Amino acid sequence: MAKGRAVAIVLDDVEKRELTALTRKHGAPQAVAERARIVLAAAGGLKNKEIASKLRVCTHTVGTWRNRFADHRMDGLYDEPRPGAPREIGDDEIASTIRKTLETRPKGGTHWSLRSMAKEIGHAPSTVHRIWRAFGLQPHRVETFKLSTDPLFVEKVRDIVGLYLSPPERAIVLCVDEKSQVQALDRTQPLLPMRPGQAERRTHDYKRHGTTSLFAALDVKAGTIVGKCMARHRASEFRKFLDEIERNVPANLDVHIVMDNYATHKTRPIRNWLAKRPRWHVHFTPTSASWINQVERFFALLTERALKRGVFRSVAELEKAIKACIDATNTDPKPFRWTKTADDILASIQRFCLRTLAANA
Repeated sequence: MAKGRAVAIVLDDVEKRELTALTRKHGAPQAVAERARIVLAAAGGLKNKEIASKLRVCTHTVGTWRNRFADHRMDGLYDEPRPGAPREIGDDEIASTIRKTLETRPKGGTHWSLRSMAKEIGHAPSTVHRIWRAFGLQPHRVETFKLSTDPLFVEKVRDIVGLYLSPPERAIVLCVDEKSQVQALDRTQPLLPMRPGQAERRTHDYKRHGTTSLFAALDVKAGTIVGKCMARHRASEFRKFLDEIERNVPANLDVHIVMDNYATHKTRPIRNWLAKRPRWHVHFTPTSASWINQVERFFALLTERALKRGVFRSVAELEKAIKACIDATNTDPKPFRWTKTADDILASIQRFCLRTLAANA
């Protein structure tokens, strides 16, 4: 080969398939995928400068991996073992550590910590940390879940998700719920404001100054909120809130409301109120599935933006802050974007149930 001339790359069918798979494989190292693209481009007859321009890499990089592939074929695409001290823990010990983490508990405890596991296996906590990080194990964390036992779960999910993704014409879709017993909390000592190098500080204890209940309806398409604070959250207050919605919705639109199975939503006065208004259509969420009601997401934003760090010396101050947050939301509304189809949701729940059953088998 003349000096300076790039080596020609000729691929057989197997190598071409393997290289193409590396460029498309989900989760493949990006460095290896890039090298595979270089080799494929070289096999296509492109020069090093053309490949470098096409893939936005330097010419030297193209030449390096072209030559490595020519000398070592597929093995040449992978990094060579790096120098350094050998591992102090072998594969068998790593497997044993993983089994202990998953299948056992420390004496007198509910879960392993870095130090307790390090003492158990006779290695440093940093070694345990590397093993757990490599296999995605976090014994200190715990999450909650609850599966709905509603016999009409599938039908209700399809109904409500259908409203979100394809709302009916000449109609408004509202997600309705109550955020009950919102407390007006005042700290026992004044707040220390944020300053450079110091976060805002507040006392851990507080004084209670009463509660209020927020009734809210989220317009799914517009992202606006109809909200009203009331002292209690009985059926009579809910009926008053329905009257408030009725006054705010144009008379020429049908009203589809999504709400949960709370007892006050199904009392006789509420049923009679709805029966007298044929343009109203109710869609109940499945039991134990509040995540499907989009107004819950607004309640989370309200808590984060206005309530969690608020200081309220009276219920009136609390309600004023809630109203200010609702007004700010309505001034610049941003509807939540629902992306999951009913089939996606049901398939995800099915996978979770199968994994749970397999873990408990």
